[in-house]
Amino acid sequence: MAPYRIRKYQESDRQCVLDLFSQGMIEHAPTTFRHLLKLPRILVFLLGLPLALFLVSGSWFLALVAGLTLLAALRFFAKYPWTEYVAHALRTDMSDISKTYLSGPGSCFWVAESDGQVVGTVGALPVEEPTPQKRQLQLFHLSVSLEHRGQGIAKALVRTLLQFARDQGYSEVVLSTSMLQYSAIAFYQGMGFQETGQNTLEIWAIIPFRILQFTYQLPSAQVSQAS
Repeated sequence: MAPYRIRKYQESDRQCVLDLFSQGMIEHAPTTFRHLLKLPRILVFLLGLPLALFLVSGSWFLALVAGLTLLAALRFFAKYPWTEYVAHALRTDMSDISKTYLSGPGSCFWVAESDGQVVGTVGALPVEEPTPQKRQLQLFHLSVSLEHRGQGIAKALVRTLLQFARDQGYSEVVLSTSMLQYSAIAFYQGMGFQETGQNTLEIWAIIPFRILQFTYQLPSAQVSQAS
């Protein structure tokens, strides 16, 4: 296992960070595709349209072509939530990482470096509208390159962020992830985050997509609430 170190983001890291972020998001497209195939309304459409074409035309070939075309279109649409998220991030917080994450004392962006290469990222920003009497820090863009997973890099990045939150006097660390990011959900739960809410989005008004909220209550906050 190659050694790695966690350090603050530098402008020279920009392209590597953006590539890692984009690749990490697109990885979820196959899972999304499989999820779509399990939705009853999608299955009815995938089977019903080719069948209707066959009944009208009497051509199995036309029905087969229609079915394959629909599958190809569905694979393309499965990428949509992730490409749209990447595009949104590149227009907002990731458009100028230094300005967004490193210009104030209550936020930061870290990278994991191994053999001179950026192999992991995580960012932290204060929640703009925290709950009453709570200072909340939000975790963004935790990502580790495929080749460097299983080495404890993600845990090291999150622990760095949690220590930063304690040092800055935050009471909670919060984050959002999708219902399809199964490994991420298990990872955050293993790190001590607890699910605290859900939001359901409708993509194209037909595809339900749940966003899960997780919260890590810092020990100092737990002690003060207990007292």
